[in-house]
This record gives sequence, C-alpha cells and structure tokens, in this order.
Amino acid sequence: MRPQKKLIGIFYTLVLLPFFLFSQVKEKRFEPNDYGSTAKITKNLGVDVALDYLDFLGMPKAWYYTTGRPEMIVGISDAYVDSTLVEFKGKTTVYRKSPLVKGHGIGVAAIAAAQGNNAYGVPGICYDCGIYSTTYGDFKNLDALMELSRAGVKVINCSWVGSAKYQSAQDSINKLFANGTLIVAGAGNTSWKSSKGTLKYFPASYDHVISVSSGMYKYEHPTDHILYEEGGYPYVENIRGFVGRTAGFFQNDPSQSLKIYPQGTTTLNQDVDILAPTAGVLRFKTLALENKIELVQYEASSTAAPFVSGTIALMFSLYPCLPVEEVESILKMTAMNIDHIEANRPFKGMYGAGLLQTGDAVEMVYQLYNEKETTLIDDQDFSRWDFKITAFSKEVIIRNQKFTEEATLQLTAKNKIILQPNTVLKPGSKGKIALRIQSDLVKDCDLILRDPGILSDD
Repeated sequence: MRPQKKLIGIFYTLVLLPFFLFSQVKEKRFEPNDYGSTAKITKNLGVDVALDYLDFLGMPKAWYYTTGRPEMIVGISDAYVDSTLVEFKGKTTVYRKSPLVKGHGIGVAAIAAAQGNNAYGVPGICYDCGIYSTTYGDFKNLDALMELSRAGVKVINCSWVGSAKYQSAQDSINKLFANGTLIVAGAGNTSWKSSKGTLKYFPASYDHVISVSSGMYKYEHPTDHILYEEGGYPYVENIRGFVGRTAGFFQNDPSQSLKIYPQGTTTLNQDVDILAPTAGVLRFKTLALENKIELVQYEASSTAAPFVSGTIALMFSLYPCLPVEEVESILKMTAMNIDHIEANRPFKGMYGAGLLQTGDAVEMVYQLYNEKETTLIDDQDFSRWDFKITAFSKEVIIRNQKFTEEATLQLTAKNKIILQPNTVLKPGSKGKIALRIQSDLVKDCDLILRDPGILSDD
C-alpha cells in the first residue's frame, strides 16, 4: 500500500532519556475453549491439533484485549461461504453467492473469523466478528467490494488475483479507502523462481491495498527440523522468519549457511506489505466438508491474507474510531523484522515489513488510546512507506528504530515522545519526519475491551 499523502511541516518536541528495560508483571493471555492442543490455560474442546501458528501470531495476547464484536464485520470476497456451518451460523450474511470452488471461501473465512469459544473446530482470528460474504473478480470495477463498503464493512479480504491493472479498479479502491474500508489481498502464488520479484497481481498491487505474501513461522532454528531428499541431501522446512518454505545448505553441509529454494515462495515484489503463516495451518475446508484434519502443506497467499484481515478487524473492534490511514502503520511497526536473517537477503525489499504479529498490533492499539500506557516503537528499519500515528498514551518511546531514505513519519502525541539509543531519524530528500506534541487531542470514542476490568488491572 502506497498512500499518496504528503506531510506538511516538521515539528520536534522531544524528551531524551537513557535507555531502560520494561518488565512484564504478568502474561496477558486469553484462550477460547477450542484452542487446540496448544492451549495452556483452558481445556480444549475443539479439534485436537496444534495451533502453534496462532501462538506465533500472539493470538492469546490479542484476545486478552478483544475477541471481536458482532458489529464488526469482516468482508470475504471469495468462493461460497456456507452460512449453515457451525463456525458461520448466525453470524454470516451472503450478499452475492459464489460457486463452492472446493471450499476455498470456507477456508479463507474460517481463518479470518470462524466462531471461537464454541467447543468446536478452531477459532478464527476475529472470532466474535460477523462475516459478510460476496463473490470475487469483477477486475475492472470491483462492484461487489463497493457494495460491502456501503454496508459498513471496514475490512475486506480478497484471496484472489488478476494480472491486468485497470484505472477504474484503482478509482474504486480509492473510493473504498475514503469510505473507511481497507482491502487486504493475497499477493499471488508465483514463486521467485519464475517472477524474480517483477510480477505484480491485482488487487494486491493497487495503491491503498495491503498486499500479503507467505512467511514461515514454525521452527526457531534450522537445526530443529532437518529433512533429507531421496538422494540424501539435507534441507530444512518452515523455519521461523524465512520467506520461503524450504531451504538447502551450501555444499549440502548442515554446518554451512542456507539458501532459500526460490520455488518455495509465493509472490514477492516491492508492493508486498507484510507476510503471514501458510504451511502448517489447519485446512478448515477439509474439516468442514470431509470431517478430516489436514494441514496446509505448501505456501499460499490465499491462506496468508485472512490472518491480516482478521487482525485488522480485531484492531477496529478494540478501537472503532481507529483512523483507516493508521492501520497499516501499526501493522508494519509491530511486524517481526526479518532483515537480519541471512537467507532472506536475496529478497530484501520484496517481503514488506516482515511477519505479522497480531498480538503486538492489537496491544499497540490499546496502548495508543490509553493515557496510562506507554507505546513502544522499536526494532525496525524503514527506508520507505508513509507512517502516520496518533498517540494518547502517557508517552511514546522510540528505540532501536530507523526511518531513513524515502520513509516518512508523522507522529502526533498528546503527551511525550522519548527518543532512546539506536534511534535514527534521517530520511532523504523524498522522506520527512514530523514529531509533534498536541496536548488538546481528544479521542473520538473509547476503547471497547473484552473485559472492561482490564483497565483497572493496569
């Protein structure tokens, strides 16, 4: 997503303080009763399967703050979503009916918003959110998406692609964005071996669309999961932070560095904004249609996109007045930075801000709109994109963070902005930094928490 707005003026009102560490008093965690075999604090009454990808995303922390609200609707532009299924019943409205297409729409909708805490199946990301489903395609006008936006939908998932770009479609997306609706789209499934980062698909590569590709989440270190090809050559699969599903060792020696196999990636290009898990995710359509437990075996941006859509719905559920132009900034600032991973270097600049961290994104929304909280911006290196953040928190701390080259940052805080060590604010001629204290900031609405007692706990 590449917003076109320019920043006007530079305001510096800063407090410089020494570096200090935060200590967490208690783990902020909430689990529904269908959290799989990964559950730590609840008895699982759903499918007996490891939901470690939800742990990686930080879902228990996100759900501590909000599990969504029925009034918050996730739009699903895809194949048919069967509203009679247990996970969708009573919460799903079908605006335009699509063909079943082997349950593709069912699987996508389940990741974003399948009902949770119902002693069945597995929870979706925004599991107490409603669902409006519609058809897909209409590459020139996107009328079905416009219909959902007019109905009040604030985020629409598009796990489909086309290869042609139309100005009429860009015009429609601009209208959607102006109406307060964000489009999240899969970047496509063409591997780097074929694309070399040059192929673009739509709607993912339109302006004001959040483009999502696939990233790996499972094993913390390559040596945790060494496999062998038929010829005896060692390789690894689903290593946390890798942009490709598989990677091989130089000289076939496990003590040597790794090279990601380009055929194991989904579409990567300069328009990709963020990555999300795919391989290892429960394939809900198989559970729903065949009553079988099956995991996604390969990388697929169709699977990745609804994780981001569900995350955005949680963010809006927690703070309904969240400015639409600030959502992407929060997603990117809280993403897991994967630039330091040597195997990712050939793809630098093509995988967005890194891997989605839902728990951190939702928590940042809570911090930004709670005057008792501290908002932390850290551990990223941004040389592009436009960032806009409004903070009501008691202080905003920026540390170990870079905004350089073409990056712009417009940060408006009600109280304090604190710069700590390893902060670099040095954009080039195409970038700009605007830091401002505005003590008369007024919130447009209040936080809506899963448990209002959370405010008193803090």
